[in-house]
Amino acid sequence: MDLELNEDQRLLRDSVARLLAERHGAEARQRHGAETRALWADFAALGLLGLPFGEAMGGSGLGAVETMLVMQEFGRAMVLEPYLASVVVAGTLLALTGQKAAIERLIAGSSIPVLAHAEDKARHDLAHVASTARWQDGRWVLDGRKIVVSHGADADLLIVSARSSGAVGEEDGVSLFLLPADTPGLLRQAYVTVDGAPAANLVLEGIRLPDSQRIGPAGGAMTLIRQAAARAIAALCAEAVGAMEQMQALTVEYLKTRQQFGRAIGSNQALQHRAVEMQVALEQARSMALFAAMMAEAAPAERDRAMSAAKLQIHRSMRFLGQQAIQLHGGIGITEEYAIGHLFRRAAVIEQSFGDTPYHLARLVEAGGLAPV
Repeated sequence: MDLELNEDQRLLRDSVARLLAERHGAEARQRHGAETRALWADFAALGLLGLPFGEAMGGSGLGAVETMLVMQEFGRAMVLEPYLASVVVAGTLLALTGQKAAIERLIAGSSIPVLAHAEDKARHDLAHVASTARWQDGRWVLDGRKIVVSHGADADLLIVSARSSGAVGEEDGVSLFLLPADTPGLLRQAYVTVDGAPAANLVLEGIRLPDSQRIGPAGGAMTLIRQAAARAIAALCAEAVGAMEQMQALTVEYLKTRQQFGRAIGSNQALQHRAVEMQVALEQARSMALFAAMMAEAAPAERDRAMSAAKLQIHRSMRFLGQQAIQLHGGIGITEEYAIGHLFRRAAVIEQSFGDTPYHLARLVEAGGLAPV
């Protein structure tokens, strides 16, 4: 199997890195609200927003490896823009349900769609959908609450999951609905998560929708949602590798330049050993991120085992490498002015996104391991 990048993939990676170096420094995190649309337009001009979509939808028709390369650069640069939420997650659902017009607006950079799915008490269970959609007088009526909707206040289009039949926790009975941001009865409560990214909680109160705003199979949305979640996990693994690469690079540079007792602290052999252990953890994570990208389109059972295994290794590597980076930097590592603390907080959020460590460990054990006999 050839694991080397081809020329087009290298060009893509270098183009994204160059754009971010020019337009997205650490100070951009403080200006995020004002600059989201400007950088989003740059992503559109570079073709990044159309990467995973087929040519029939107006996209480039590329795959998970190209998305992995983009997300690694985003992780390294601590990008806050909603690429994961819009292109990877919402874009997958729009493509699977044939929403060509919405995808064309996304690719052009004129729209930011996001998925509103997580709910209270779900504990990472994707099938835990308590929000309801009932058919009444020729309309769907939606009621419920969604939490931690990534970029939920920035989005102009929301893909909302609601239960049209069945009990909470059942696979069948969940449907998807398209809600423009100005839909009557939709309340958005915006806030910022611990890593500095925008999010929102949504309250749905008697929202009335025509059947034309229901997308995908009635009551059969969970298969689509799980596919979108798998792609999101693969993308998150790649972003985590980019963040870890940056933490490793900053730490090694700090060990080389920080002087103590007249010499660089990196001349201490014990600290050199710790830097090597960080590199080992990074390489383990890198291999599993590539594995996740390769398995994102596999058969569901095999795909889900691979995603859980990859995310478990990513969590393990992130936690070890992040803790070592903070400790080796000392006090400066947790200041707002230095990147290590921001990267570490982003790593903590990645660990909680689309299933934490106990959740994926339980899934992998239940499935009989990565390669069950």
